[in-house]
Amino acid sequence: MKLVLSENELKKIRDDVEKEFPHDMALQEVHIAQKIIAKEMKESGCSYYEYIQKWKEEKLRKKD
Repeated sequence: MKLVLSENELKKIRDDVEKEFPHDMALQEVHIAQKIIAKEMKESGCSYYEYIQKWKEEKLRKKD
């Protein structure tokens, strides 16, 4: 459940978010993360709830 973005895709996301929130770095980081998660959800074909459940299960497996 890991999406690998190309340098160009990541740059486009960053540029778009910087234009939306030019003076707030913290808000930029939150929105960049949200856009990456949205792409991962789309790729995996699951809802937000399903995505979070899968992420949680994956983290618990790695912990053991």
